[in-house]
Amino acid sequence: MGPNERRTEIMETLCLRKQETMSNLAFEFGVSIRTIRNDIDLLSLSYPLETIRGRYGGGVRVIDGFYMNRKYLKPEQQAFLERLSTSLSRNDLAMMNSIVKDFALNK
Repeated sequence: MGPNERRTEIMETLCLRKQETMSNLAFEFGVSIRTIRNDIDLLSLSYPLETIRGRYGGGVRVIDGFYMNRKYLKPEQQAFLERLSTSLSRNDLAMMNSIVKDFALNK
């Protein structure tokens, strides 16, 4: 596994677990803690990561609400769903609102 593949796997792992220690990541990926720390430094330039000081090399966590490859609604899709919501029943409206809340944040 090359460095870019490893970094992608690290991000996917962090998105699933939300937080992990540097030593666990190093063990899991078969590299040194220093290599993981370098990877995290590079990844933090592009992704919302926070490092945590502590024993055994510290840790890293991904900011709440961030997911890899998350899809977002386009503004016209969001507007359509909002127009559609005016004709929905109570349960369907609640479902629509949850969809808009989860996906409508255009980034």
